[in-house]
Amino acid sequence: MVRTMVTSFLKSVKPTSSFLWDRLHISPHVITTCADTTQSMYCQLLCGLLERDNVARLGAPFASSFLKVIKFLEDHWPEFCSNIRTGHLSDWITDPQCVSGIGKFLTAPDPELASLIEQECSQTSWEAIVRRLWPKAKCIETIITGTMAQYIPLLEFYSGGLPLTSSFYGSSECFMGVNFNPLCKPCDVSYTIISCMGYFEFLEVEKDHQEAGHDPTAKPVVVDLVDVKIGHDYEPVVTTFSGLYRYRVGDVLRATGFYNNAPHFRFVGRQKVVLSIDMDKTYEEDLLKAVTNAKRLLEPHDLMLMDFTSRVDSSSFPGHYVLYWELGSKVKDSRLEPNSDVMEECCFTVEESLDAVYRKGRKNDKNIGPLEIKVVKPGAFDKLMNFFLSRGSSVSQYKTPRSVTIEEAWKILEANVESEFLSRKIPSWELHELHSGR
Repeated sequence: MVRTMVTSFLKSVKPTSSFLWDRLHISPHVITTCADTTQSMYCQLLCGLLERDNVARLGAPFASSFLKVIKFLEDHWPEFCSNIRTGHLSDWITDPQCVSGIGKFLTAPDPELASLIEQECSQTSWEAIVRRLWPKAKCIETIITGTMAQYIPLLEFYSGGLPLTSSFYGSSECFMGVNFNPLCKPCDVSYTIISCMGYFEFLEVEKDHQEAGHDPTAKPVVVDLVDVKIGHDYEPVVTTFSGLYRYRVGDVLRATGFYNNAPHFRFVGRQKVVLSIDMDKTYEEDLLKAVTNAKRLLEPHDLMLMDFTSRVDSSSFPGHYVLYWELGSKVKDSRLEPNSDVMEECCFTVEESLDAVYRKGRKNDKNIGPLEIKVVKPGAFDKLMNFFLSRGSSVSQYKTPRSVTIEEAWKILEANVESEFLSRKIPSWELHELHSGR
């Protein structure tokens, strides 16, 4: 049977051994395997609130998934308080697994707990809401590397300083590595490859993708596990016990050191060009760095970048990059009115952060138009997710695409645009930059 890693893991827990799961998790196994994800999420959160003093760790497969749980809590906290205050589960929870699983927790009215949760959730800011609701929690465990790194500021805002741990590196193809230092800073996370999980080879990837004199017809270099070089970038190629033979995973990993003969790797991103108009090639890593630099300009205005994606608009000449940003506020119920000067500076900062080939195309060759940021309504990225789920994507495995090429997808975003901003300044470019790697 072919299925995603998270589903495979949950389904591998047999009913006869589910008691082991229930000893380690607040939510019973029957709730986590409920087919209705909305009912399952509601009941898992309700269990967590009812057992708030016993919660030592919170988490989700991806940082973006955890933030969706926080948003779900924000939307449903009055209903949770009502359930806890009355001791009765909401009528719309009808799944037998959820009803039976929650039964041993929601046994009697608890108005004191309901009032405490209401007091915390009704404050004007949700800063540190996780620590306030779960005071004995020690960490948040979720994937925060690669494309998930852009959500770290949001996690830090909601968590109130709880450590963010990224414990392992795996994929649906193969479990690959473990983080031996889980309490390290998010920017320092490296995974040590566990060699017995499969046979690993590594396809060398040019770190900056656009080195001068590169021959595109050259045969890629494949090295064995023990022959990787520190500081070099690689795409893992796996041969697994499940039957995959020399399968290219598509990730980009940077070698950072060794534990005995097993190399440490930092997850860089996906081996994929996300934006390109002419000679420019903007990779996922490049785009993430540029957006990270730009979104710092929002912080003095109590604004946060909740999510983003991009596309190339070639409807006019020259074509240009379009970024879709969904903004949030650090202050509850405040109006989201981004300042035009700030947003135009964000556009310029993104362009300044991209590589020399892009900036040359903007300034000298004039074959790339000014970058545009379109601010979309809150909830626009939920609609985008629902679109991809309707096409067969998995809820547990869904990640916001960093570029949208499907017309139906970007039209969903276009229908939710609230304001548009263009880069008014032209980024700098020096001839020597093109020949110095970056």
